[in-house]
Amino acid sequence: MLTAQVEPVTHRIIKERLVHMPRVFVHEIGGTETHVHIAVTVPPTLTISEFIGQTKGASSHDVNEQFALRAKVLQWQAGYGVVSFGTRDLDWVKQYIRNQREHHASGRAVDRLERITELEDPAPSGSPVNGADSARE
Repeated sequence: MLTAQVEPVTHRIIKERLVHMPRVFVHEIGGTETHVHIAVTVPPTLTISEFIGQTKGASSHDVNEQFALRAKVLQWQAGYGVVSFGTRDLDWVKQYIRNQREHHASGRAVDRLERITELEDPAPSGSPVNGADSARE
């Protein structure tokens, strides 16, 4: 759980780590107490699993060191979700990430950006982020 005390530190540490990764560009970081959304550009040579593993491992280590407590204040769950999108959708995605709390509080969270399942139906046509189709830009 990302408490009010832990969340800003976690976001700052994630951003600091990502900024120093070669050819990775951070567009936006945000989330709620239960999850984090990150919009990034990653090089095609970096696998998603490697990127997520490095990001989660380093950030949990750094956050726990920052708070210097015996108990872990940050421990990521095993899974993650990834949505690919093109430059046409970048502004919309960044705005969505910035307003995570409002989206969840008002019930306007976009299912495609929130749901993690093994098999997902394609996004409905007209959806701002349309899975593989938007990755072609």
